[in-house]
Amino acid sequence: MVDILTMKKRVCAAEGHLIDTGNLSLILNTILSEGGDYHIVKFTVGKTPDKTSSLEFELIASGTEELQALADKLTQLGVFEKQVPSAQLEPVEINRHAPERFYVTTNHRTEVYFQGKWYEVLDQRMDAALAWDGAQQSFSCRKLRELKQGDLVVCGSDSVRVYPAAVAERIDGFSFMSNEVSSERSDRAAIYQVAQAMTELKKSGGKTVVVCGPVVVHTGASGYLANMIRHGYIQGFLSGNAVAVHDLEAQFFGTSLGVDLETGKVVEHGHNHHMRAINAIYKYGSIADAVKAGVITGGLMYEIVASGIPYCLAGSIRDDGPLPETENDMIEAQHQYAEIIHDADMIIMLSTMLHAIGTGNMTPSWVKMICIDINPAVVTKLADRGSAQTMSIVSDVGLFLKALAEQLEL
Repeated sequence: MVDILTMKKRVCAAEGHLIDTGNLSLILNTILSEGGDYHIVKFTVGKTPDKTSSLEFELIASGTEELQALADKLTQLGVFEKQVPSAQLEPVEINRHAPERFYVTTNHRTEVYFQGKWYEVLDQRMDAALAWDGAQQSFSCRKLRELKQGDLVVCGSDSVRVYPAAVAERIDGFSFMSNEVSSERSDRAAIYQVAQAMTELKKSGGKTVVVCGPVVVHTGASGYLANMIRHGYIQGFLSGNAVAVHDLEAQFFGTSLGVDLETGKVVEHGHNHHMRAINAIYKYGSIADAVKAGVITGGLMYEIVASGIPYCLAGSIRDDGPLPETENDMIEAQHQYAEIIHDADMIIMLSTMLHAIGTGNMTPSWVKMICIDINPAVVTKLADRGSAQTMSIVSDVGLFLKALAEQLEL
């Protein structure tokens, strides 16, 4: 209970779909659970789906420090001060080292109040600092490793306003999916809606990016995905070395991990097929050069190269080879991933926990993310690491791609 003799107050506000997203109860419960209190001054209810609600309340805490700590927590929920101070900017003194009180970003849409004006933050992503560019008159998310001496960084949260992603509305066609993970929900409606979204994005010039794991090749489903790329449904491709290696193995030998993709039987000496596929590519210098030479005439990597869509193969410590195109510098791979997902409208993650979580961590919360995996824990981990907008389909990825291709009439 707040001591009335020492209590401090601050007038705060929040706007948006506060009721149907559950954000109203989350805000109020957070205040109480953190030992604070509140007094609601005004609450206006948005009565229809296209109307937002607004909340104005007094935030009460036992002392100045407690009030600030509670306000910082509430910032992440979209709460902002009614009387907003101009952002406090402090200079970076050492490369890659932000001022101690630097604001750490979320993946939600963010604004900064500075010198009498609200600025929408550019390059939104979680776990970054907010840097001011005086020449461009803009704030942007900057990773710690990107900070340089003299950069001006936002400190504290008083001038920051966050817009948590609303629960998918019926109007956007994704009401069938929630971020609840269940293996008992029917996939049919979900697959239909994904196909509809892909079709609409293709028609409107939107951007769909695929994050792919090697299981897509192992299950024999890479042909369905290749067909989607050929017909213009995919505008970016992210994966590791293994996806490309086993796709090429399938083209050269008809196997994946030495298993015949037609019969499902282990082929004699098939365990070395992936190494021979890598070796064959090095003869020509790259996958793209092998395609030009007519050595590779089909498959996933062929369609990616032929279509000209941007792609990145991010390396790892376990890679064989790796292939010439595989990016082994992890910082550079992160940079390429971020470039490819820039301005994406939808990201489809196909049975890859490592690359799905990595991509999710650099994706704004307003981008639709769909994660397909036979293991419900993969989607749970993705959501737990901040990508709460992820919509899950617990399914065999091979069966999913086959059904999706049918819906797209490919």
